[in-house]
Amino acid sequence: MTKGTPDTARTAGTLDRDKLFAARLHAARARPYLATALFALHTVESRRVPTMAVDRYWRCYVSPVFVDRTPVEELAGVWVHEVSHLLRDHHGRGDRVARERGLTGPAERLRMNIAADCEINDDVFGDGLVRPEGAVEPGPLGLSPGELMEDYLRQFRLGPLTQSLAWLDCGSGADGLEREWDLGPDGAHGLSEQERDAVRFRVAQGITGRPGRASKGWKRWADEAFHPPQPWRELLGAAIRSAASASGAGEDYSYGRPSRRSAGLPGVVLPSLRRRPPRVSVIIDTSASVSDTELGSALLEVAAISRAVGGRRDLVTVLPCDASARIAHPLCRAEGIPLVGGGGTDLRTGFTRALRARPRPDVVVVLTDGQTPWPSARPSCRTVVGLFPRRPAYDEEDPQYVPDSPPAWARVVDIDPGPGGR
Repeated sequence: MTKGTPDTARTAGTLDRDKLFAARLHAARARPYLATALFALHTVESRRVPTMAVDRYWRCYVSPVFVDRTPVEELAGVWVHEVSHLLRDHHGRGDRVARERGLTGPAERLRMNIAADCEINDDVFGDGLVRPEGAVEPGPLGLSPGELMEDYLRQFRLGPLTQSLAWLDCGSGADGLEREWDLGPDGAHGLSEQERDAVRFRVAQGITGRPGRASKGWKRWADEAFHPPQPWRELLGAAIRSAASASGAGEDYSYGRPSRRSAGLPGVVLPSLRRRPPRVSVIIDTSASVSDTELGSALLEVAAISRAVGGRRDLVTVLPCDASARIAHPLCRAEGIPLVGGGGTDLRTGFTRALRARPRPDVVVVLTDGQTPWPSARPSCRTVVGLFPRRPAYDEEDPQYVPDSPPAWARVVDIDPGPGGR
């Protein structure tokens, strides 16, 4: 969190808990909505941490030397910083990012720690909370404030601007990589998963109850804590991969490798059934009921869809559609696809055009708000529907009216195009 000197400089003395806990009380007074989390942390004296660090079980490892030489006002800021890593689940998010992007090794975890610090420190200090010496902020790294750890990770690499941050170590609670000093899941005074969730919920409750005291970053976090975003991008990708790998999808006969059954028929060459990369047709609802934000989100998902089927953009076709189907565009760059429309909605025309294409698609993906008639019969290929959120619509003049909804033969994934969907 803040730059420190190795603990080997001190060979005697113990942790000044009075000073440390006075700083925690100061932090709770400056940020009362974080008090539950601050007092849920269990302190562990450690001469192996440079400053203060946390693990995912809500233990806070503290260097006695660091406490001795740091003013109480700055220590209060460090308390808030460290507990912020845990509340914002930086360890869990770090693990997910590492898996998704193939990030391995201590250097990548240091990048995660720096990115997580930037997410926290851009608006955590001030208003009664002193900025600790050496606190990492986005500006000096050439980054914009107000973004998330995952966004920052894409925008910088270790180099001259980060060379002075090699000391940084907020612990496994900041990046997910276990340290030698961690007590682990079986160590004393760790919180269970249920206890950790209860702390987060109470903090979110305090922020939403008195939102005037919290920063924009904390308000965003509290809103997501009460309404956790569905991992719809992962669900959408999984649904497409599942549909594309189903029996009959992406399969065709080929003489490139004769069938083994040819051995039983001398003089006859039989083709073998081979799996090829699936072809995907994406129908995007461009009617007036779909917002510009949702259309922008749809374009982003087109690129994600191509990755879900192995990155073959030449096998993905995009078809804008409102009351009538437009020109089918091969996917080169998603941002170059014109989403023309703005009228009524009838995606049946989109299905008709997509299924008439040659070669035919193996999977049809529909990105829509659902306010459309659907084909009466199940298409000959798998169908995945990405559904933008809408309140149910009812016809007050017709008590028997039932609003259209995606048919049972389609795999439906709810899409959240807002910030929470990231």
